[in-house]
Formats: sequence, C-alpha cells, structure tokens
Amino acid sequence: MTAELVGHWPLAGDTLDVSGKDNHGENRNVDLTGQGVAGQKNGAAVFDGRLSEILVPDSPSLHTGTEDFSIAAHIFTEADIDDPIGDIVCKFDPEHRNGFSLGLKRHSAACTSLSNYRNLHFGIDDGRIDEMWADCGQPGEGLFVMALAVHEGHLYAGTCESAADSAGHVFRYMGNGRWEDLGSPDGANAVMSLAPYQGALYAGTGRLKLLGSSLPPSSNDSEGGGVFRLEGDRWVSCGKMGGERGAYAEYYHDTVHALEVFQGRLYGVALYTQGLFRYEGGCDWTDCGSHGSRLMTLGTFRGDLHVLENGSGVYRFSSGEDWTKWTRMAALPGVTQVYSMAVYEGSMVVGTWPEARVFRWAANGEWIDMGRLGQELEVMGMAVYNSTLYAGTLPLGQVYRYDGNGHWTCTGQLDTTPDVKFRRAWSTAVYDGKLYFGTLPAGRVMSLEAGRSATLDSALAPGWRHLAAVRSAGMLTVYVDGEAVAESSEFAAADYDLRNSQPLRIGCGQHDYFTGRIADLQIYRGALRADEVRGIAG
Repeated sequence: MTAELVGHWPLAGDTLDVSGKDNHGENRNVDLTGQGVAGQKNGAAVFDGRLSEILVPDSPSLHTGTEDFSIAAHIFTEADIDDPIGDIVCKFDPEHRNGFSLGLKRHSAACTSLSNYRNLHFGIDDGRIDEMWADCGQPGEGLFVMALAVHEGHLYAGTCESAADSAGHVFRYMGNGRWEDLGSPDGANAVMSLAPYQGALYAGTGRLKLLGSSLPPSSNDSEGGGVFRLEGDRWVSCGKMGGERGAYAEYYHDTVHALEVFQGRLYGVALYTQGLFRYEGGCDWTDCGSHGSRLMTLGTFRGDLHVLENGSGVYRFSSGEDWTKWTRMAALPGVTQVYSMAVYEGSMVVGTWPEARVFRWAANGEWIDMGRLGQELEVMGMAVYNSTLYAGTLPLGQVYRYDGNGHWTCTGQLDTTPDVKFRRAWSTAVYDGKLYFGTLPAGRVMSLEAGRSATLDSALAPGWRHLAAVRSAGMLTVYVDGEAVAESSEFAAADYDLRNSQPLRIGCGQHDYFTGRIADLQIYRGALRADEVRGIAG
C-alpha cells in the first residue's frame, strides 16, 4: 500500500490512534462499548446524535494540503431515525470555508419536500465558488418548481402549470438542461410536494392559488389533494388525506403542501385548511387532528416531528398519536409565517416571513436570530451543502450563503422575470455534487457548485456499511462496501489546499451530530486504489 496511514482509530473501547502518529482523540459523551462489525463487545463507538463526538487535536500529520488523501470506516445506522444521520468525520474551518467532510444528509421542509434522505456526501472546499449559477432548464411549461427530491440516483421536480388545459407534472432530470416528463398524477395545477418513502417516490398534488405570489389566478379548477406513488411509468393513487368530499367535509383538503417521513411513517399537511395526516397504506389516512391554525410544512429533529405554522410558532410532536401530545415551542419574535427548516451545526434552524430572517433553536429553549438575508422578506428552501448553509428568498428570488456571526452573502439572483411583484427561490436539493434551486415565476431549475463534492444520490442502506472517500488526481470518489458509487467533477489540485487549524471531529460536523456506530476509522495521506479499498472493506 503506497498511501501512508496518518490516523487509525479502531474505536474498540477507547479513542486511541494506533497509526503511530499519536493523533489520540478526546471522548465527549461517546459510548465506547458498542457492538462491532462482527458482533464483538466493545467493538464500536456509539454516537447518540445529540452531543457525542470525538475531538482529535490539529496536528501536521492531518494537514493533507493539496495532496491526495483517503478516509475509510465501518458505520452502522438504523433503518428509521427521526433526525439526520449526520457527519461521520469532518475537519473544516467555517470562517474560511476550508477543509473536508464526510457524512449523510437529510433535508426536510425544503420547502415542502423531503429533498435529501440518507444521501452520502464527501466534500472539500477552499473558499471557492463558481461565479455563476447554471441554468438547468425549465421542466415542461411550469411557472413554479414547487418540489425537488433526490431518489434512486435521480433528481425529480414537481411543477405548477396554471393554464386551463395543463396541469402540474413530475419531471426527472436527464442532465444538460433536459427533463423527462413523468406525467401529471391527477390533473390538478400543481405537484406541491415530493418525498422518498419505503423505496418509492411519493408526490402530493394541489390546487394552488397563485394570488399568494401576486400572479393571476390559475384557470385550472381541477381538485388536487391526492397523494400518489410512482410505480414504473405510472402514478398509483394513495388516497386523499381528508377523504372524499362530503365524507369528512370539515377537513377536506385540495392541497398536499408537505410530505415528511417520521418514525417510519409518511405524514402530510395541507396548505389552505388545517390538519395533520398519517398514511396507513393503500388509500387510507389517519386524521391526527388540528390545533386551530394552518400548517406550512414538516420536518424532523431530535426524535420529534416539527410542524411549521402559518403564524409565529413551531410545534413539536413526539408521540405520533394526536394533537394533545403537541408542544408549542417559544414564539418567534416578529414572525408571522415559518416557511422552512434545516439542521445546521447540530441545531434546528428555520426560515421566516416578513423580514427574511433565520432563527436557531438553542438548548435553553430560545430562538437565536442568525440575521436577515439582505433586504428580502421571506426565507424559503434551506440546505446544508458542502458544510455551508444556503437559503432561498422572496421577492428577488436570490440565494444566500451563511458566513457566520449573522452575516449572509448573496450568491446570485436566480429569477429575473420582469414586471412581477414576487420572485421565489423556493425548492432546494443537493444532487450530483451540486446545489439545486427551483424558482417562480420563471419555473426553472438552477444549480451551483461550491468546492467539490461526490454524492451518493440514493438512500444508503441501513446496517453495517463500509465507506471510503478518496481524493485522487483531481477527483473525489466515494465507495460503499468496496464499490465506487459516486465521483465529483474534476478540479485542479492546487486550487484546494485543505490545511486548517481546526480539530478533526469524529461523529460531528457542520450538518449534525452522527446517530449510529463507527468502527475502525482510518485516514491516509495518499489515494487508496480501488483494490485496496475492497481489501479494507473486507
């Protein structure tokens, strides 16, 4: 093996480095008695997804600079967790956007979709960003890309088309600005939400009132409110959250504004009426009740389902049974609508109206103001991309990058449609190493590449998996169980000097704390060959 081992943490009962480089770790709330890959006692470190991590002090041996390097580890994850799985290993300086990270991403409430679910990301950055957003085309003839989601290696988009003879469609991205039309599930003017669930893609439809975006009303009066599952090339009805009209009139819904997976179940909310619903299979939905206000979207964090309301509140739901178990979190100051949610640096953050501010939920039960995005009015889709938080806005349809200490930098205006009051950078997802946003009223999808990333655009299977991440000759490659599954775009090695003074963090990073077990973490100076990765995976 030509690569030099510079860190090797078996994590079998201790946090010692056995590479000979003395990069020993400091245990912070990690259980070191977990069951290992072969079932051995004290064979893995158990991370709780809340506060546990291992800190390895900075050292010259961990400074990969512009050189090739490799990471390898065994990880164990459960099938259903109510949180992002989080970062496996990270050495990143957020002030200068410099370093590397490896972890699994989950993006809920972005804005209305579960856009990324159990997707593996390996990224590097040295404060580099493309000067321009790339135009990825207009899916169909839609004026609003309401939903984006990554599923089984593809990026999907749900659209709104307002003409009387058109309807909302689902499209699959084929690259180079081309979109494959997968049809309209029910003829309503909008596909408002998307979510991967139990190995399939689900879509929620709606009759969108475009007056909320100061656009002419749609001439398509077809009722929506259905949830559909994609099976091959056809859409299979999964029923309506509120039942058929007249059967449950007080809770009849003609929009499915958001879908989310919680405790292994699919949940949904409407836009114009009240209520939370849980999918029971077939065409059956259970009404989980209403607390008296309209709900905007859904997200999960720390084992709870969170509901963002058309008001100043966020509700926390632990039991999954009824509204009597809901807890209203502290009101957000000066906020009348809560539109989006993300998990950043281990905390829940939300995007709001009417001053386009982002707030972070603190451990003491208070909301901390993270600043206003320019002079914008509304914060919509948010995502953690390559260890940095990004957010879309209204009325200019811009995307901002969080640079810390309340400061946000505008990366560009995505929608420049003239003579309209509101432009939205609404939906967002991370796919193929890039950040994507869907817009209104141009109805286009735009992408940005910051640094370089290799992304597994399918859900990582639960259980024990061996992962390897390799930087080699201007390319990043990710391996799962010894097989290459993703590559980045090419880059010049001299452009990415990853030296920084930050500690190496095991089980935590810029996205979230890790939930699961890690064993036999190794870092090499130099690139492991494919056959060497297979040998280590064993």
